[in-house]
Amino acid sequence: MTATKLKWGVLGCAGIAKRAVIPGVQASKWNEVTAIASRDADKASRTAEEHGIGQAYSSYEELLADPAIDVVYIPLPNHLHREWTIRAAEAGKHILCEKPLALTAKEAEEMAEACAKAGVQLSEAFMYRWNPRYDKLREIIASGEIGELRGIRSAFTFNNAKDSANVRYRKDWGGGSIYDVGCYPINAARLLLGKEPEAATVQAIFSQEHDDVDMMASGLLEFEGGVSLTFDCGMWAAFRNPLEILGTEGIIEVPSAFVTPQPGSGNFYVNAGGERRLVEVEHVNAYTAQADALYRAVKGEEPLRYDALDAVRNMKVIDACLQSARERARVAIN
Repeated sequence: MTATKLKWGVLGCAGIAKRAVIPGVQASKWNEVTAIASRDADKASRTAEEHGIGQAYSSYEELLADPAIDVVYIPLPNHLHREWTIRAAEAGKHILCEKPLALTAKEAEEMAEACAKAGVQLSEAFMYRWNPRYDKLREIIASGEIGELRGIRSAFTFNNAKDSANVRYRKDWGGGSIYDVGCYPINAARLLLGKEPEAATVQAIFSQEHDDVDMMASGLLEFEGGVSLTFDCGMWAAFRNPLEILGTEGIIEVPSAFVTPQPGSGNFYVNAGGERRLVEVEHVNAYTAQADALYRAVKGEEPLRYDALDAVRNMKVIDACLQSARERARVAIN
């Protein structure tokens, strides 16, 4: 490594990068963003100036050729994740890639293989997992306080439908609500249950106004033992992101499961034994925690808790959900 801190380069000036990830990395004790690239040189320069980034490049290739860069963050549209992850790996850079990792599980496998071959770390940017409440949720489930698990219910919706030029509404770019926000309930259920679903059944609204992407979807994932995730996701509905875990003896309610912008927003409730108790969770910047986890993996201090193969497995479920929505059929997951 070139210094104590890992030096990060960002490919593109996406909103999520400017709004959350760059500030999160900059707040880290162990990481710093030192370069940003855009095919629009003026945009790269403006973003660099706004965020105190020392180097602006007018091409992604220039950034990857910079020997000082240790980690590359990729917030590009979904259809570009595979190409630029593989190119970053071949340049010897560790990678944080936005979710979903790819357009298909096959693409994700190719990305994981390229990173393994190059000896670099690949992390998928599901920032919510680094909020400490998910460890607490798993502890409560394991303790038996809510009894035997019967199911999980979750949702992630917002309304951006009027922004017709948005990249989310380009089918060939990996647009659609399942890719964009449905991936969160899917990922959370796999995390909380510690296992993979066996089948998916999904119904969706495909909008001709939005290049035939799924603007709203409702689904069922079947896990062994009769446990299921029921979820909905959408980009043409009011904002919400709750999660509910149902047991035989109680319920856990998470009002804001994936977005925790201010202190207290990560708190949740346990309804068991005739009482409803508040579980307060320390407020952390999940984007900073995400960067720090990658730092520890790069430094060999501890392996990534969620590695590239976990991302491949998540993509297999997304593949099945999209297939089910298009075919209006139950799809088994291998």
